Amino acid sequence: MNDLLKKYNVPGPRYTSYPTVPYWDSKNFSKNKWNQNVVDTFNISNQDGISLYIHLPYCESLCTYCGCNTRITVNHTVEEPYANAVLKEWQMYLVKFPAKPKIKEIHLGGGTPTFFSEKNLERLIQGILEKSEICSDFEFGFEGHPNYTSKNQLQKLYDLGFRRLSLGVQDFDPVVQNIINRIQSFETVKEISEQASAIGYDSINYDLIYGLPMQTLNSISDTINKVIELRPDRIAFYSYAHIPWLKKGQRKFTEHDLPNGEDKLRLYETGRTMLENAGYKEIGMDHFALKSDSLYKSSMNKKLHRNFMGYTTSETKLLIGLGVSSISDSWVAFAQNVKTVEEYLRLISEGNLPVFKGHILSGEDLIIRQHILNLMCNFETSWSEQHSVINKGISRMTELVNDGLVVFENNKITITEKGRPFVRNVCMALDECLYKDTAQTQKFSTVV
Repeated sequence: MNDLLKKYNVPGPRYTSYPTVPYWDSKNFSKNKWNQNVVDTFNISNQDGISLYIHLPYCESLCTYCGCNTRITVNHTVEEPYANAVLKEWQMYLVKFPAKPKIKEIHLGGGTPTFFSEKNLERLIQGILEKSEICSDFEFGFEGHPNYTSKNQLQKLYDLGFRRLSLGVQDFDPVVQNIINRIQSFETVKEISEQASAIGYDSINYDLIYGLPMQTLNSISDTINKVIELRPDRIAFYSYAHIPWLKKGQRKFTEHDLPNGEDKLRLYETGRTMLENAGYKEIGMDHFALKSDSLYKSSMNKKLHRNFMGYTTSETKLLIGLGVSSISDSWVAFAQNVKTVEEYLRLISEGNLPVFKGHILSGEDLIIRQHILNLMCNFETSWSEQHSVINKGISRMTELVNDGLVVFENNKITITEKGRPFVRNVCMALDECLYKDTAQTQKFSTVV
């Protein structure tokens, strides 16, 4: 396995979209094209429901490992004007829709969504829902920082329909917590989890990260043991993405503080084995769930989906992203909002949709996108008709096949058990944009 790691641990995308954001062609994109794509996709998909992602960027302190778009402040007067702007942006979409939207998914991400008071969270969600219908099989979830999530917030969001809670745990080791500036106790995480369960939340997720600075086999083992004790329904066990050229907070430490490639793989394999021995099943890439959780059931039924919110239990063709830096997806097009709070608020106040770039998918893009999505969700993909992009992708998989990571037969690609840690490498073989890129600058973190 060490030889495989050395061979395949190269920079690569995480594939929450295809093409990935660095390869979007904004020259062929316009707001008018985006608006038309939204309406077209709405017309064919609203009967089954659409998804909303709402980005709430504020945090009271900076977690130095974080790669998200955040704004650090302890000034909570920013909540109300920001919530007002999100509702105005939603209104810009509502006037485009030819019918009342049916909401299947809402996810609040950040930042720290629980930075917002229960009063402002209620006003925001009620404002979203008052001109919408809720699908019978809806799933509403939000991310919370254990130190900044109260019982009152949990209750208010539950009353508004939220049943999924994701807590950013990352690591329980005090040394690791100190260097990444994410200090929270086991007791705090336990208390919030127990409060959520008592209120009635039916799915609690913990985010864990391997490959953090100062992390060791002992620290990851201790963290996983504590997590198993609390037994959340889902676990996202992510590889730390070191991108200091994009995120200045990561410059607090250097590559010398990080586990090397071989040690990082051991962290992953140790955590993965411990979780599987405790009854968690691996779902797609980086995710684990108990058999009782809807994510596991969706995986077993081949209904797992992946988009900018991560893995979801079912597919929606239209995802509207609201808030600063949010990304929307109409299946045939992507659009991203401006990345600074000031510009976002200004554009909204002027009555302008805050989209600043995007990509219209070509026929070739759509073919590759579907196969990468299949691999990311089901570790396999197949086709009935040959296409040149598939043939080129297969030609790049010779080494993957020889190393036992991939099996190719009867117009089907299957990632083996041995190959699952390298699913991104398999997807990269199909990625035409990646292979056409002749630039020398690094765009992605390493795949393992």
